[in-house]
Amino acid sequence: MERVSVLHVLLLLLLCSLSGAELQDNEISEQRQVGPESVNVPEQPQPCPSDLHAVLRDMSAALAEHRVRIEQLHALNQEQEAKLGEQEAKLGALEMKTNDVDSRQQVGQVAFSASLLASGSGNTGPFNTQVPLTFRFVITNIGNAYNPDSGFFTAPVRGAYHFELHIGAHGSSSHASGAYLVKNGGNICIAYEHQTNGWGKSSNGATLLLEAGDIVFVRQHQNSIIFDNVNHHSTFSGRLLFTM
Repeated sequence: MERVSVLHVLLLLLLCSLSGAELQDNEISEQRQVGPESVNVPEQPQPCPSDLHAVLRDMSAALAEHRVRIEQLHALNQEQEAKLGEQEAKLGALEMKTNDVDSRQQVGQVAFSASLLASGSGNTGPFNTQVPLTFRFVITNIGNAYNPDSGFFTAPVRGAYHFELHIGAHGSSSHASGAYLVKNGGNICIAYEHQTNGWGKSSNGATLLLEAGDIVFVRQHQNSIIFDNVNHHSTFSGRLLFTM
């Protein structure tokens, strides 16, 4: 807007100067054609070119100064926008870190242990196929990721988890004792033992990388028996080591 205003003023000054000079010339010419006897034509002062040039120089200098100021303001605006973008990026990164820390703190305490029988004493099995086991007696269930009604542990967050299973049974000539650690339906490892008499116990465990929502449970080996009582011989345990 400042540039347009200055240009308008310059054009108006030029037009006015040219128009005034032209009118004066026309009037002098007309008066001289009438004759010196009838009209005395007074001499009119002519515009001074040096004054006009001085005005043009001043206005050109003012225009240049305004142009410099506009360029400086534009550069300052770009610098402020860049700084604002950096601050927004840092703030976004800080919010992401804060949310990640909050999420880890909320799910950072996950651990459970459960025994096979809720009460009483006896064998589970044998079955002619692999059967999912439900460890109903909850010893510990920090974070409530283990469900004693289904026997499923559901990972609440992506991370490394460690699981252990301990299987006890009285010796039998016809039946072994054994169970699998299972992740999302696939067998990971087995605790297995077969002795004909006395008391026997087998154990196994594994550390698993789980995504949020992955399921881990125990599946009994086919044609096997598993014993438990109030002393909790047969257990399933797990805990979150760290999130990832």
